[in-house]
Amino acid sequence: MQIIIGIDDTDNLESRGTGHCARQLGLSLVASNLIELQSITRHQLLVDSRIPYTSHNSSASLTCIAIGKTESIIEHCREFLLRESANGSDVGLCIAKLTDVSNNVISWGNRAKIEILTKFEAHQLAKENNIHLEGLTGEKIGVIGSLAAVGLRVEGNDGRLLWLQNLRNTIGIFPALELQNLLPVDVICDLLGTSINNQEKINTGEWCRPVMINKKITLIVEKETNNGNYQWKSASKEYIKSISQ
Repeated sequence: MQIIIGIDDTDNLESRGTGHCARQLGLSLVASNLIELQSITRHQLLVDSRIPYTSHNSSASLTCIAIGKTESIIEHCREFLLRESANGSDVGLCIAKLTDVSNNVISWGNRAKIEILTKFEAHQLAKENNIHLEGLTGEKIGVIGSLAAVGLRVEGNDGRLLWLQNLRNTIGIFPALELQNLLPVDVICDLLGTSINNQEKINTGEWCRPVMINKKITLIVEKETNNGNYQWKSASKEYIKSISQ
């Protein structure tokens, strides 16, 4: 059974961010033999002075195959977040079966990028869709972003990958086909969306971040014109951030 775990507002101004917490939570669930972790994605929500976010108002989603019982996964996530979240945080936890994420939940995710929403609405929507949603610390407004992260991840057109198998240790120059065998990405394409020839070489660089496009994990690369050893390089950090905010 595929599930999506959404978390939000686990940090304060001095602590590591929600993305770091999401990666540690995912690895902890794997170590406890509760899930098979597939990916972790960052989702940018509305930045507005009326919203009490910590720094960037981003949430994170973990895409998983459930191995353990849902109740055990919920309990593990709850205990981990209560233990690891920073003082003053407003943690929200959302856990949904993929099949329970309706169009209304997807719409909620998109609304959270442009509207100010309420935790009351979040709980009502989660209840209507049989989705587990709870606030764990502080004002518990993290339920808004955690539910949004689930909806945005299922829609598959938002966010950049924070974790993917082999992502952080695949550094160097690789033919496109070999790189796709190392990294579980669905598509490697240029800035215009054109697929890269399997034999052409790509320099992943130090900051390689696939993004979600049309439900596919997509690695975007740009042309390299000044180096004879490879034809492509990972798209710049600035470009990836500009399309995943």
